Amino acid sequence: MSFVEPSVERRSLRLFKQRTVGEPTTSAWHTVSNALFYVVVLVAVGVFVYYLYTFERGKGLVTLYLPVLLDGAKVTMIVSILSIVLATIFGFIGALGRLSRFAPIRWLATVYVEVVRGTPILVQLLLWYYGVGYVQSSIGFDPYSAVFQIMTALQSNSLVPDQFNAYFYGIIGLSFNYGAYLTEVFRTGIESVSKGQTEAALSLGLNSRQTMRHIVLPQAFRITIPPFTNYFITLVQDSALLSVLAVIELDHQTFGLALIQTNANVKMFVFVLGALLYLAICYPLSLLARFLEARFARAY
Repeated sequence: MSFVEPSVERRSLRLFKQRTVGEPTTSAWHTVSNALFYVVVLVAVGVFVYYLYTFERGKGLVTLYLPVLLDGAKVTMIVSILSIVLATIFGFIGALGRLSRFAPIRWLATVYVEVVRGTPILVQLLLWYYGVGYVQSSIGFDPYSAVFQIMTALQSNSLVPDQFNAYFYGIIGLSFNYGAYLTEVFRTGIESVSKGQTEAALSLGLNSRQTMRHIVLPQAFRITIPPFTNYFITLVQDSALLSVLAVIELDHQTFGLALIQTNANVKMFVFVLGALLYLAICYPLSLLARFLEARFARAY
């Protein structure tokens, strides 16, 4: 027969779950900070809406420039998605190389990570476009001509932009750079899985490939969601650097529209509008990361 009061018993059980199972704790400060965050967001949105309506030429500028900026935002999203897909491939291959048993492969992967992370991304983009692009053109390879011929066979060569080479080398440069960062993210995620689970899987008859696919990678994926999303958001923002390669993306469009303005208030308005489009792209990624992190954490 238990002589513990029900309220005390429930509180003890809750503390036990929080300390052993990992049930998230809630506190008054946590609740207040969440409420304060949403209040700040609502105030910021309200201030900007008020700014739009009180600015003398705000409505006309939004109607005139927003379609152009949306075209640039579409290019930014396409470039960012293609770059993160290739960066994920580079990062996964690099992580396997860093974890390889063969020393030359480990050294090669280490050199890739350290050299790319130790040099500015803008220099790498210029090197890809003016260096690697020049070398390939000197030996007779032109990405634009190759893709144009392929799309001609599909009767869709009109979809190939004139500045295709800038898009091509820009995407390669971004993905190659972020692949180095994702290499360390994936390597850390894989190494964070207990070796005892790998040994248990091998003892049950699974081979190394099956163990990696069914045991290690699902757990590593959950761990790498937050840093992967952070790098994706940063990649979206760094896609603005492609403007130096004449890629017509959001930053290029924003700067082009603001440069011709003689009124400082109008110029600031255009830059704010462009920044809000970047926020509209990046903030849903943060929400998606929180949802996925919470969703996959239920199993653990």
